[in-house]
Parts: sequence; C-alpha cells; structure tokens
Amino acid sequence: MTTGSEEQIDTPDTTEPLRVGVVGGGFIGTTVGGQFREHDGARVAALADVDETVLEEAGAELGVDTDARYTEYETMLEAEPLDAVLIGTPHTLHYEQVLAAIDRDLHVLCDKPLTTDLERARELVELDREREEVLMVGYQRHLYEAFRRARELWATEGREPSWITAEVGQDWVDRFEGTWRRDPDLSGGGYLYDTGSHLLDCVLWSTGLTPEAVSASMNFVDDERRVDGRATVTIRFTNGATASFSMSGEVPCMREHVRMWDREGAVALDSRDWESSEYVEVDADSGEYRPRLRTEGRQTKADAFVEAIRTGSEPPATALDGLRVTAVTEAAYESARGDGSFVAVAPDDTSR
Repeated sequence: MTTGSEEQIDTPDTTEPLRVGVVGGGFIGTTVGGQFREHDGARVAALADVDETVLEEAGAELGVDTDARYTEYETMLEAEPLDAVLIGTPHTLHYEQVLAAIDRDLHVLCDKPLTTDLERARELVELDREREEVLMVGYQRHLYEAFRRARELWATEGREPSWITAEVGQDWVDRFEGTWRRDPDLSGGGYLYDTGSHLLDCVLWSTGLTPEAVSASMNFVDDERRVDGRATVTIRFTNGATASFSMSGEVPCMREHVRMWDREGAVALDSRDWESSEYVEVDADSGEYRPRLRTEGRQTKADAFVEAIRTGSEPPATALDGLRVTAVTEAAYESARGDGSFVAVAPDDTSR
C-alpha cells in the first residue's frame, strides 16, 4: 500500500458496506469471513471453493446466496462486483490469487504466509508499493496487546534485545495427517510454514531487528524431506543479537513462550490453547511488572482490514512483514536440507 504520497487520494465511500469475496471455505474462510459478516461496514458478497460440499456448508454459514457461490476463483472475480477478497486457501495458492486480485484493483486480506516463494514475495511487495489499495497479511499477533507492548518497549531509545528464545508446540503432525497442511505441494513445507510462521513473525515484528543469516535443523516426517514435524531455527541479526526458535508439531497441546532480553531485563510472552498472550516485563533485579492488558474489544482481522481501507492507513501486518517471514523461512529450509550451515538473507528482504 502506497503511503506518504503528496498526491490526492480519493476518500473511500463509507456509505456502503465493503463487498468481500471469500476464497476458501475452510477454517480461515469461515472464521474471518464470519467477522466480515458481523461487521457493520462489510458483507460477504461471494464465496469460492473447489469442494462443492464445503462450498454449500460455508456458503450457508456465511449467508452467501447460492448464485454467488463459485467453484472457480477467477469466475467469481469476473462475475461479482467486489471491493475486496479474503484469501484463506492453502499456502502455495496465495500468490496467484493475490496477483489476480491486485490486477483487478481489489483490497486483499491474505492469510499467512504471504507466499512460499521468495521471488514471488518480492514481486508482491513491489506491486503493493505502487498501488493505493490495501494488502494485509493475516498475522493476528499484530493485534494482540502483549506483542504491541513489546514492540513499543523495543522502540524505546537505547533499548534493543540481544538474546531471544521462542518456542511453540501443538499436536500438528497427527492432527493434520491426510490434509493439505501435510501436502508440501499445497503447504510449501511443514510445521515451520504453518504455526511456526506466526512465531517467526511475532519476533521479527515486535523487535524490529534485521536478520542477517539463518541456520536450522529439522525432523522431517516424509521421505522426501519436505514436511517438517519439528524445527530448530537460529537467526543472527545485524546488531549482533541472536534468536533461537524451537517448534514442535509433535506435542499433545498448544503452548507458546517468547523471551526477549537486553541488559536492562526482558519481556516474557506466554500463551496457551490459542488464547491472547500474557505479558511480563522483568527488570535487572528479577522483579516483574505485569500490566493489566485489555481483554475486551480487541480488533479482529476484519476490523483492522476495514479500518485500513476506510482511513487509508497502513494495515497492522503488511506485505513487507510477509516478505520478511518468507525470507527467513526459505533460508531455514535451505539450511536444514543442507548441512545446517548459516544461510545469508538479503537485507532488502528483511529490513524495515
């Protein structure tokens, strides 16, 4: 999304609800699509899914008329007068679907990751810079007050983390056996490209640090070494900081823990079962400060997306955020499928 231009930008029409086309009737399509259905400033005008059973069930859930349900995405775009699309499809499909929406000057809310290909991520960032419409990536931790507080703390003059540890685990390998998430042609990889993508993003976004090189080791659950069930990733940053990530899709329940340290103390963020993260500041004497976080009224993805469109502001998670995660993720897979050595990442891909 182009910002900072001196050219006059037309004010979006706020008198009519945003007409949203939902692409993919699975979990993202129905949950985030449901947010649009309940939003005063938007409505779900159309739905596309290749599975006719899913199309029928999700269409009924989202209140989409039968004549506005499509098995082909391109047909929906051609037939429906849309303002925006929500893309909630398997990872490797995102690029073509985002590109088709950009070609039609539509606003786009794309689930994570933006793409599973570095060159394509770069292309989408460049296209986004040249247009006025919003391209938002579905990294919801940008909406969590805990990570926003961490971002504000590390933006304080004279403070930046030097040592970071982060871990996330869930019952991913067994739960998603036989689904597209375990199919690398659709997922782009394994656990790192799925839940692990959120963990990489929240650290990159909240710290603002620039990755320099990445090393990784992985336990693959397929003979072709394409789908990781567990991953250990180390990022070396340009300021000398390091971050160690441990991600396992082979544990019985969901837990997420992040620690970010500098000489003055640390920030600790913890989550369980997909709840919003708890936030603790630790001082140099091991004292703890636990501010009261707002638990009611947090923006949904649909709220943030509509607000960015109506106000012409930058969305919480941008195409550049998506590029940064893809650059680190692709470097991690390259390292793990090799000998585990550090793989350099280009500064243009990872600096803000």
